[in-house]
Amino acid sequence: MHDSVIVVGAGPVGLMLAAELRLGGVGAVVLEQLPARDDAPKANGLVGQVVQVLHHRGLYQRLTGKPGPPKPSPAYMFGGLSLPIDPWDGNPLHALPLPQWDLETGLAERAAELGADIRRGHRVTGFEQDDDAVTAHVVGPDGEYQLRAPYLVGCDGGHSAVRKTSGIDFPGVTSDRVTSRTAHVVLPASMLVAGMLDLPSGRLAPFAYHRTNHGVFVFASFQPGLHLVSCMEWDEPPVADDEPVTLAEVQASMRRVLGVDIPVTAPTGPGRYQLRRLASRNTRLAERYRAGRVLLAGDAAHVHSAIGGPGLNLGLQDVVNLGWKLAADVRGWAPAGLLDTYSSERRPLAERVVLHSQAQSALLAPGDQVTALRTLFGELLDNPANVRHLAAMLAGADIRYSCGGSGRHPLLGRWVPDLPLTVAGQPTRLAELAHHARPILLDLADDPLLAEVVVGWADRVDHVVASAEQPPADAVLIRPDGYAAWIADDDPARRPATLAAALTTWFGEPVTVTGSAGSFRHEQ
Repeated sequence: MHDSVIVVGAGPVGLMLAAELRLGGVGAVVLEQLPARDDAPKANGLVGQVVQVLHHRGLYQRLTGKPGPPKPSPAYMFGGLSLPIDPWDGNPLHALPLPQWDLETGLAERAAELGADIRRGHRVTGFEQDDDAVTAHVVGPDGEYQLRAPYLVGCDGGHSAVRKTSGIDFPGVTSDRVTSRTAHVVLPASMLVAGMLDLPSGRLAPFAYHRTNHGVFVFASFQPGLHLVSCMEWDEPPVADDEPVTLAEVQASMRRVLGVDIPVTAPTGPGRYQLRRLASRNTRLAERYRAGRVLLAGDAAHVHSAIGGPGLNLGLQDVVNLGWKLAADVRGWAPAGLLDTYSSERRPLAERVVLHSQAQSALLAPGDQVTALRTLFGELLDNPANVRHLAAMLAGADIRYSCGGSGRHPLLGRWVPDLPLTVAGQPTRLAELAHHARPILLDLADDPLLAEVVVGWADRVDHVVASAEQPPADAVLIRPDGYAAWIADDDPARRPATLAAALTTWFGEPVTVTGSAGSFRHEQ
C-alpha cells in the first residue's frame, strides 16, 4: 500500500492540503484531471483569518513580497453596506488582494518543494475502500493504473466526482433569481476621477457594491488601465446556458443598472481576461465531510454565494484543520476520534458562511422593503459591537472549537494571535514558530512541571519557553492549525494533570523518552 494520502484536485485547496500533509510527515499524491492549469480568471483575493494562516506557514511574505505580518482591514462591507471596523486588538478580518493564479502558483511551488507528488492529466475514474485503505482507479497520460492509499480527499470542486462516488448527499437550493455578468474592460479615461467612476448621478468608488433600483454594480482595478466590472440583475428572462456572453451584453446590463451608457472597450494584448454570465446560484452543504476513508474539503463540501469572498477562507482553513489530523492517523499516533473532529469543527463554519452569504444577498436585492431593511441594518452598524460581530463572522473567527477540559479562558478553542515573543534572548513571533505545522506548548512562565509532562510527547510537540510583554496566560498548548487546545489553569498544582490530559486527547499517548527533550525544547 502507498503510504501517501491521495488528494483529488490541484486547486488552491488541494495544493494547500498536500503541503500540510508533507509538513505532517506523510506523503501526498495530487491527482488533477486537467493536463495544464486552468488560466481562466477566478478569485481576486483572500479575505478572513486565512491570511493569518498563510502567514503562520511562512507564505504571506512569499506571496506578497511584503515584509512583516499582515495588517487587519480598517473597513469592509456586509451586503454592500459599509462596515467601518474600529481598530481593536484581535481584529481577525484581513484582506489580501491576490489573483487566484498567483495563489495557486505559490502553493504549487511550496507543495512541490516539500515533496508532494503533483500529477496533472490524471483523472480518477472510480474508487473503492475497505477497512484498511482506498483503491483509486486512475487514467493518466500513460494509461490506466491503480493507487492504494490510507485515505482519499476530494478537493475537486462543487461538482465533485469524489463526493458523488462516495454517496455523500449535497442538499441545498438553487436560485435563478439573480443574473450576474462580469468582464474585464477598459473604461473611458474621461469618466475616471481619482480612481472613481464619474457619473451624472455622482462618483462611484471602486471595490464597493453600488445598489440601484435596477440591480447592483461593482468595479475594481487590479492592474493599471484595466477594470473588472460586474452587474447583478434580479428576475430577468432566462438565458440559455450555452448562449455565449458578449461585451455588448455586459454593457447593456450596466446601462440598465446605472441608467447611463458607459462606452467600455475590450482589453487588448495577452492576458487572462474574464467575460462570463452566471444565471443561477447554488447554496449547498455536504451532509457529512467523511465517508469511511474518503473525505471532502473546499467546494467539494460546500458551495455558496461569493459575496464577501468567503470561499477560499473557508476551504483553505478546512485543509489546515484536516492535514495534521490525517497525518497523525497515517503515522499511527492519532488518538481515537481525532479525525472525526474535522467534520464536527469545520462543518459549523460552513453553515455560518451559508448563513451570512444568503443574508448579504438578501440585503442587495432591489425593492422598497429591502431598502427599509438596509436603512435599519445601517443604524445597527453604528454600534461597534455589531460591527465586531460581523467582522468576526466574515473572518471565520466567530466559532469556538470545543477543546474539552474545564477551562474557562476566553482563548481556549480559538485562534491564537501572532504574539511578539522573546525566545533564547532573540525577538521572534509566534507565526515564525508555526512554519513547520507542529503542535507547540508555548511556556510563558518557564514552568519545570510542564517541561516534565511534555517530554513524553517530544517527538510530536515542540516545547517553546518564551517571554511576552502581554502574555495571554502562563502557558498555551497550540494545535498545528493555530488553535488553543489547552490553557494553563489558575491553580498551578492542577496544570500537569490537565496538560497531560490535553496532550493525550489531541496528540495521543506519550512515549518513553530517555534524556532531555533535546531539539524539541527552546530555552529562553
